[in-house]
Amino acid sequence: MAQLLYGVVCTAVLAVLTSAKPTGSEEMAVELRMPEVQPKLHDTYLCVPMQAGKKASYITGFLPHANSSTAHHMLIYGCAVPFKTDQIWNCGEMASKNSDVEQGPVCTEGAKILYAWAMDATSLHLPKDVAFKVGGNSEINWVVLQVHYKDVHLFLPPYNQKDHSGVTMLVTETPKPKRAGVYLLATDGEVAPNAVTYMEAACSYEQPMTIHPFAYRTHAHDHGEVVSGYRVRNGQWTELGRKSPKLPEMFYNVTHAGITILPGDILAARCTMVNHENRTVAIGSTVKDEMCNFYLMYWVDGEDIMDENYCVSPGPPSWYWSDVHAIHAENVPADASVVPGTTEVIKATGAKVVVENDLDQVKDEFIQLLENFRDRVEAGGNPEPEPRDEEPENFNYYHYP
Repeated sequence: MAQLLYGVVCTAVLAVLTSAKPTGSEEMAVELRMPEVQPKLHDTYLCVPMQAGKKASYITGFLPHANSSTAHHMLIYGCAVPFKTDQIWNCGEMASKNSDVEQGPVCTEGAKILYAWAMDATSLHLPKDVAFKVGGNSEINWVVLQVHYKDVHLFLPPYNQKDHSGVTMLVTETPKPKRAGVYLLATDGEVAPNAVTYMEAACSYEQPMTIHPFAYRTHAHDHGEVVSGYRVRNGQWTELGRKSPKLPEMFYNVTHAGITILPGDILAARCTMVNHENRTVAIGSTVKDEMCNFYLMYWVDGEDIMDENYCVSPGPPSWYWSDVHAIHAENVPADASVVPGTTEVIKATGAKVVVENDLDQVKDEFIQLLENFRDRVEAGGNPEPEPRDEEPENFNYYHYP
């Protein structure tokens, strides 16, 4: 089991990899942690790599080790090629540019999100027979831990503490018949001052396999009140998940167990943002900015997972669900902007409606916006999105490869 996943052993700044430990089952516990780092600036993003073995391994669970008072979030990526293979680096790109370590994306090739944590979320165990395949003949050659440090005062004088936040992965060499993947819906755009803004994304699913969503996760910053995700089939909306992003940001069970996504379905998400400030808040990578993310974790039968991992919209004030005829926005569920456990609909105020004639202009503007979006949604490694071919009429959307 020693070659399941092995850390890069080179200098003292590399990941602390504890030898695989038995868990009482066929699984082994493999740790990927920060190597006692001392970030100096708020909103520093640090990444550390671990190489996958030549023999395929299967990750069946994640146990986080972090504190939300220091870490805004942690992400585990699978990379074909990471930015660095032998040391930590600053992987925020847009944030903390004065960091004393080299700066770059998470992955230079083949970025895939495997796991996400925030707000003291608990551990995640995948369903029976489901696993993330890494190493071997998979497209994931490296596993990378990213930690976003929102508050670094404990690492500065007089405290001078060191951090070893990270994740324990439950790993087995026994092949699993169902392969896991994560799909992220997100937006660009901005939240208007003293207003309620809907940030919405939608993409058509056109790949040949059936996907089986089993968990979802929401993410927003201070202005997010509720994030909801849907499958739209023939104009009918079915909820995938809906949650307040102010709760622990773990992966929760989807609303309808056994739901499937078929070719021709549309995946859609909305973040309902409430801004009581006198400033416009843009999507960005710091805690003063906003984010609108809906993660969908799924499994497929066999080896092939989705080629496209990200769905990104321009966001407000340029783009809304109502711009997409195929989505039938008139059928949006009435509780899409209702925080679970309450009954009040949080209604948008002052939303700009983009008419059909504006869509070409929106498309041109969005191509420019997406040049930096990789950093904003924590994806890394993909410099520019490309419009999909054969889009439904007026379906102004983009995929990240």
